[in-house]
Amino acid sequence: MAEELYFIKTNPIIAKINLYNKLSREEENILKFLAPEAKNTLETIKEKVKDSVEELSQEELLLIFQWFHKVYSSDHEETKTQLFINGIDLFYEIPTNIHAENFLQILSDYEKLLKQDMNYIVDSKNFNQFLIYGIFLTEIINREQHPDNILCEYLKPDNQSLYLLAEDQCSLKDFDPAIIPNLQHYFTDLYDLTKFYKGSIIKLENQ
Repeated sequence: MAEELYFIKTNPIIAKINLYNKLSREEENILKFLAPEAKNTLETIKEKVKDSVEELSQEELLLIFQWFHKVYSSDHEETKTQLFINGIDLFYEIPTNIHAENFLQILSDYEKLLKQDMNYIVDSKNFNQFLIYGIFLTEIINREQHPDNILCEYLKPDNQSLYLLAEDQCSLKDFDPAIIPNLQHYFTDLYDLTKFYKGSIIKLENQ
C-alpha cells in the first residue's frame, strides 16, 4: 500500500556526472544505510546511473530516494534540491495514503480499460492522456458541487473518447465523494506541470 506517491522527471546527463560522483564519494555512508548484502546493489546502481538513471528499477530508485531523505531529513525542500542537483527532479507529490491509493486505483482501472500497462516509467504523452481522463472522471463525479470546470470544457472537444470513457466508468464505480476534490486538484496540477513536457515521467511509490 502506497503511503506517498512521487512524480519525477530525470536529467540523465546530470545524473551520469553528479549522482554517480555523489554515490562514489558517499559510498561508506550509503552502505551503512543499505542492507548487509548491499555492496553489489550499490555497484549495480552506480553502473546503471553511469549509463542512464532511467535504467534503475523502481526498487533501486526508491533506495536512492530513501537515502537522500535520511541524509536531509530535517529539511524536505533541501532533499528535493539535492535530488534536483543530482539529476532527479521530484516535481510533484501526493503525500496522503488514502489519496495515493485512490489515484493508483483510478490508474489501474484506466490501464485495464485501455489494455495498457504504463509501468513506473511512462511516456509523457501516455501519462498526459491518463491525466485528462482523471480530470474528466473527477469533474463528472464532482459536477454538483462545482458545475463549471473551465479546464474540463477546454479539453473535452479534442478528447471526446476519453470523456465518454470517464462517463461510462462513473456509472460502474462507486467513489467516495469526500476525496474527489483532492484528486481533482492532483490531476489538474499534474496536467499543468507536464502538458508541454516531452520526456519520460517516473511514478514512484513509497510504501
